[in-house]
Amino acid sequence: MYLHIGNDTVVKTSEIVAILDAKLLDSSLLLKEFISENDVIHLADHPPAKSIVITNNHIYLSSLGSAALKRKSSIVRV
Repeated sequence: MYLHIGNDTVVKTSEIVAILDAKLLDSSLLLKEFISENDVIHLADHPPAKSIVITNNHIYLSSLGSAALKRKSSIVRV
């Protein structure tokens, strides 16, 4: 199954490791360090990213919220 994460990008749901709220970047130094040390694909130019989608191979900053992505992923599995 695939999940649309914004800006015409889809990822395999089996490759998703985590979907995090982008607000965590304001409070977590470890997350900031992890993001800065890896290649990040920015899907959200304007408005700023609402979620961080971590897959086996890539990290995406998405304009879609983590709750919306969770809801969409549960719809996909039905």
